[in-house]
Amino acid sequence: MKGGLGLSDDIERETAEKIFADNSNLVYRTALFLTKSKELADDITQETFIQVFRKYYTYDSSKPLQPWIYKIAVNTTRNMLRKQKWLRFFGQIPEKHSIDLTEKSILKSEEEHELWRAVYNLNLKSKEIIVLHFYSGMKLNEISDCLGIPLGTCKSRLNSALTKLRRCIPDNDFEFLLRGGAAVETSKL
Repeated sequence: MKGGLGLSDDIERETAEKIFADNSNLVYRTALFLTKSKELADDITQETFIQVFRKYYTYDSSKPLQPWIYKIAVNTTRNMLRKQKWLRFFGQIPEKHSIDLTEKSILKSEEEHELWRAVYNLNLKSKEIIVLHFYSGMKLNEISDCLGIPLGTCKSRLNSALTKLRRCIPDNDFEFLLRGGAAVETSKL
């Protein structure tokens, strides 16, 4: 390990700093959308990059880096949510905070608020697909790799999630979904 950063011998400090600078904001925002908690999103971001730097030697440099980082982030999110459920069950931590001011600044219009409230109510697998595809802009094959599921399962989960959203918000024709704050035509799926 190099320094106190938890870096493996396979990654230089400069490289680690660039990886963090290029990806930490999207990892944080993805974790924030999945958990609705700034504190938990901070913890997930920190733990994700600790794992990225410790396991950098396992990264296949012939593949894109971002899906590999998202896979670690999604697994870290799942693990932390599982831990939170156990701690909450035993009464050791308070419930997650509701939408905070940071989220309100990200989600501008009332229609977007309504859509993201519906997304928050989806199960975790559906929420992951929606957030990774529409918000983080990942392609379905990248999400498939990231989540370790077949492409067909990924497509099926996306279709199921969109069907659930259409039922929750029947007046919304879903001509757009957020992608880092910008609208995306669903016909481009």
